[in-house]
Amino acid sequence: MKVIVATLNAKYIHTCLALRYLKAYSQPDFAMDIAEYTIKDPVMNIVADLYLRKPDIIGFSCYIWNIEETLQVIRLLRKIKPELTIVLGGPEVSYDTEQWLKGEPEVDVIVMGEGEATFHHLLQELHGDRKFHYVFGIAYRKGDQIIINPPRPKLELSQIPSPYRFEEDVPELAKRVVYFETSRGCPFSCQFCLSSIEVGVRYFEMERTKADLLYLIESGTKLVKFVDRTFNIKRDYAMEVFRYLIDNHQGCTFQFEITADIMRPEVLDFLAEHAPAGVFRFEIGVQSTNEKTNELIERKQNFSKLSRTVNMIKDSGKIDQHLDLIAGLPEEDYDSFRQTFNDVFALRPEELQLGFLKMLRGTGMRRDAGKYGYIYMDRAPYEILGNDILPFSDLVRIKRVEDVLEKYWNDHRMDKTVEFLIRTEFETPFDFFQQFGDYWEGQGWQKIGHQLEDLFLRLQQFLQFRGVQHPVVVLGLMKLDYFLNHRYKPRKNWWPMELDKAEFNRTMRYFAEHADEVSVEFAALQLDERELHKHTVVQVLPFDLHGLLEQGVVNMDVETTLIVYYTPDLSTPPRWYAAKGLNLHA
Repeated sequence: MKVIVATLNAKYIHTCLALRYLKAYSQPDFAMDIAEYTIKDPVMNIVADLYLRKPDIIGFSCYIWNIEETLQVIRLLRKIKPELTIVLGGPEVSYDTEQWLKGEPEVDVIVMGEGEATFHHLLQELHGDRKFHYVFGIAYRKGDQIIINPPRPKLELSQIPSPYRFEEDVPELAKRVVYFETSRGCPFSCQFCLSSIEVGVRYFEMERTKADLLYLIESGTKLVKFVDRTFNIKRDYAMEVFRYLIDNHQGCTFQFEITADIMRPEVLDFLAEHAPAGVFRFEIGVQSTNEKTNELIERKQNFSKLSRTVNMIKDSGKIDQHLDLIAGLPEEDYDSFRQTFNDVFALRPEELQLGFLKMLRGTGMRRDAGKYGYIYMDRAPYEILGNDILPFSDLVRIKRVEDVLEKYWNDHRMDKTVEFLIRTEFETPFDFFQQFGDYWEGQGWQKIGHQLEDLFLRLQQFLQFRGVQHPVVVLGLMKLDYFLNHRYKPRKNWWPMELDKAEFNRTMRYFAEHADEVSVEFAALQLDERELHKHTVVQVLPFDLHGLLEQGVVNMDVETTLIVYYTPDLSTPPRWYAAKGLNLHA
């Protein structure tokens, strides 16, 4: 009996932890191959590959991001291999199960919920007497009848073998994201989230967790994403994992989803003192700062404490933070979401993810959709199209904010420019992203690709159209951001060069002879005129750059000479130096 477990990942770098759990649990009794594809792969390529493997049973792991493509695959498989047993499992098909079986006749069995023991039991019956009524946790067909068995009790996690020890995975570990869990379940009841359905939290034994992590690290893994819904809910467990990873990380990066308002100050102090920079990343779900909204979705959150945590982490300079918002929650109209955005952006996270409410099967939000007048997509990802107080027209505008936010904040292309604009030229951060997004849409730019230079030109065009109080300052900051976005000296600029060849040569000569007038650090580089020509760019800015960046003061009475040095080592970011009042023409 040839068994394959398969899925379509969102990207090649992703891996499916669920498939590895199924194989680890069943492989003592059943040989099982893992087949991973992506949602971008041609359907015929996937079908052909699976067909050539000659399976008797294929189990597909289904999620909102892959269900439509997965259904295309199984419909073709059924046509070319009618005798194949097709099993679906995963969060997307664990709810509305009867509806799935009625609507998709190609599917033979659905595994509902936690799948390791259920799938193993199902394989035993498929191999044996086929007494499916004994298999708790499945739905199946019996002639024209659909049978839904009782749910299976939760497993003791100690009974599940490690899913991280397959030798065939080792060559790919450095190139892909490894998903890791230390617990199952969530203590909270957020009505938009499937995790709220499972009551209680179960933990894997600590020594097993440490051993698996060390195996992955020593096997070359570069990025581990913990899938625990609230990693820090059990403080002692989280602290022990943090300590272990600090001692054993070997350059690997670890990402955790944390609840920030319950993070204790002593934990933050420990991380600030001991965590190496860049080893940890935190994802923090804020979703909304509207208290009425949070009450309706049964989400307990103290934004003041959350802000304290985010600021303490940011001040340490050790850990990047990714904060999440959800547009379209109950009682959150356009103006309320604008306030939520501004509240959270004020924390200046390294990344701010703007998502849109999805009516996931099995959640309280989907059950109560009519109460708030929600309309939403009939098929995955079930994203909302509006509700009683947030019409589709407002959602479309917020999507424009999302697009510009991704390009100009989350990608960190223009940190200094954007910071100045939202502080001095626009009423709020949201208004900058919204107005720019509206202009972007009006120009039709969403339909074309964008190189780095294009992003600067697009912003410049928008600001010229709108008008700003300090155009010279904005242009100077854009130049600085542009230079710092390269690891090598740029060959061309998106603005006209100010210096002719003779002036440029004279400037290089001046800096070779008067490096100490720039700074002690610049002089320590000991660059001669030839090296300056090769490795630096120079701009004269008609304002005090230091005063602007350090104190937020615009002073047009003092010029600043900006020098950006690109090191011969392309893995090292450029360094910049700024000096006031130099007499370059002496």
